[in-house]
Amino acid sequence: MNATATLPAVRGKLTAKAPLAPLVWFKSGGPADWLFEPKDADDLAAFLRDLDPAIPVMALGLGSNLIVRDGGFPGVVVRLGKAFAKVVVEDGQTLSCGGGASGILVSSTARDAGVGGLEFLRSIPGTVGGFVRMNGGAYGREVKDILISCEVVLRSGQRKFLALEDLGYTYRHSELPEGAVVVGATFRGYRDEPTAIQAEMDRISASREASQPLRSKTGGSTFKNPDGYKAWQLVDEAGCRGFAVGGAQVSEKHTNFLINTGDATSADIEALGEEVRRRVKDKSGIDLQWEIQRVGKPE
Repeated sequence: MNATATLPAVRGKLTAKAPLAPLVWFKSGGPADWLFEPKDADDLAAFLRDLDPAIPVMALGLGSNLIVRDGGFPGVVVRLGKAFAKVVVEDGQTLSCGGGASGILVSSTARDAGVGGLEFLRSIPGTVGGFVRMNGGAYGREVKDILISCEVVLRSGQRKFLALEDLGYTYRHSELPEGAVVVGATFRGYRDEPTAIQAEMDRISASREASQPLRSKTGGSTFKNPDGYKAWQLVDEAGCRGFAVGGAQVSEKHTNFLINTGDATSADIEALGEEVRRRVKDKSGIDLQWEIQRVGKPE
């Protein structure tokens, strides 16, 4: 695909050769052939319906769990804006959330309504769409514990509701169809006092602040925890704390975080991750799996 291709008409915003580095936490990577910011779900559905089926489509949330390779993304990146960032309390314990709503907005809205059980979303730097796709989790809870259903726009343009059991959730994985964009989700918590909810959110925030490199250019947790092991511990025991490739470095503060120290390319970051995987395999025999999604083409 190239940026001169004819694309369907839209009511939202369509940008050719759109830089993605400013939109992802690592602040690296090449452009998308096209960046589409739909006006609403109908706009997105019509666009995907009429788009050449051979053109790849990828949804982008806050860009926290993502390496965009230096050659960029050869297709259309869909980014959900304010129209998809609403959170509505449906009843005493249920929230209807747009796919572009952040974890902070969802957990804060739940707190104000006295809905507990969603505090962990405060600690995940992403949006509802990403949480649903990855079965996002932290601090002992994950999306499968709170999700009732989600609405997606399939690559064909069809709008569809999927129940929890349709998603085939396992650890940091779902069976959401390729190219599907999550435009909304319904979460259920339980009744609790806002002061107790805030106390739990404060505890989570303090724990993150103490243990994670939050003010660095990073992608969040890099590797999945293997059964019975902590990824950070395996990386540490393999002697990788502080290890660097180019401008990319294993965090000194939390060894399951890679950071861009200033001028790292995406190739640096990915090569660092692969070298860490190799060293862990040599040391422990365990094959670490990436949690961070890597997309696009090398330069």
